[in-house]
Amino acid sequence: MSKKQEFTLEYSLKCPASILYEFLSTPAGLQEWFADKVDERDNIFSFSWNGSTTKAEVLESELDKFVRFHWSDSPKEEFFEFRIEKSDITNQTILLIKDFADKKDIKDQTQLWSYQVKDLFHRLGN
Repeated sequence: MSKKQEFTLEYSLKCPASILYEFLSTPAGLQEWFADKVDERDNIFSFSWNGSTTKAEVLESELDKFVRFHWSDSPKEEFFEFRIEKSDITNQTILLIKDFADKKDIKDQTQLWSYQVKDLFHRLGN
């Protein structure tokens, strides 16, 4: 099995960090754009799509800054992360998404994230 590569995607939006963080770190927020159904118990999130459920543990988080998840079926060094930054130049909120994929799959994963983020932006009114 080939080792997956980390990649980072960046999106700009007009939204306070506190509101964006709710959409990235809570079951109700994630269910709005990321998965069909999201539950959480003891820092373990259950994400459901089309009747299939996958679990992810919150490894680290900081209020209004970032949340890092680890899929239960992935190697321990792999994760996906939502990070919120503020542009000093435009004063816009920046959403950074870090994920891992095989080199040949990065383009497809990027398209999938872009589709998901488009839904998130729609929910946020962007």
